[in-house]
Amino acid sequence: MAKKKLFHFEEVKSFPHFFQPNYDELKDGYSLKGKWSTFFGNDNPITLEVGAGKAEFSFYLANKYPERNFIAIDLKGARLWRGAKDSLDLGLKNIAFIRTHVQQVTNLFAPGEVQEIWIPFPDPQPRQARERKRLTSPHLLKRFKMILSSDHLIHLKTDNRGLYDYTMEIMNEHDHNVHFNTDLLYNSDYEGDVKAVQTFYEKQFLAQGSPIHYVQFSLKP
Repeated sequence: MAKKKLFHFEEVKSFPHFFQPNYDELKDGYSLKGKWSTFFGNDNPITLEVGAGKAEFSFYLANKYPERNFIAIDLKGARLWRGAKDSLDLGLKNIAFIRTHVQQVTNLFAPGEVQEIWIPFPDPQPRQARERKRLTSPHLLKRFKMILSSDHLIHLKTDNRGLYDYTMEIMNEHDHNVHFNTDLLYNSDYEGDVKAVQTFYEKQFLAQGSPIHYVQFSLKP
């Protein structure tokens, strides 16, 4: 397994759509901040997948929506390798991958540069001391707001009831706009891409009989 990870780490260095910026490249704003349109060669809307893992959502959506651009972010490069390799093999031109901390989003993107964010099955960070690391915490939502367009959407999909309840509490406390929510996604009549993609981890949760929760929202202006 360790040898395979090392091979993946080396292989992604040759991928033209895989970025691993270091601290010095990020601290004053990444070179592509506000300029991702130059990488993609168009001004199409950008969707982020944060805590992307193998980037199943980005891969599926990029293949389905060629008129949009997609960027998957995760700190674990060995996980991102899967989506990066599959998209390269398929010849997708509207997808990119960034290996970095999600907290760096404001150094990676300019205000209004991102239109949509997907948060699929993130680490729920159940300990109160780690609340700021929850991907729907006020701390991180404030960072997301700094890069999102006025007509944005954010999607959270999780098996963790605690994170779902926490997110709904944050929505109410901060008066954010909840467009749809359910604690039993696959028993709901909701139609959309959120049901079309099942990540590696989701398949495990479903096999165990875990209910899947979903929140679609936008941040208060």
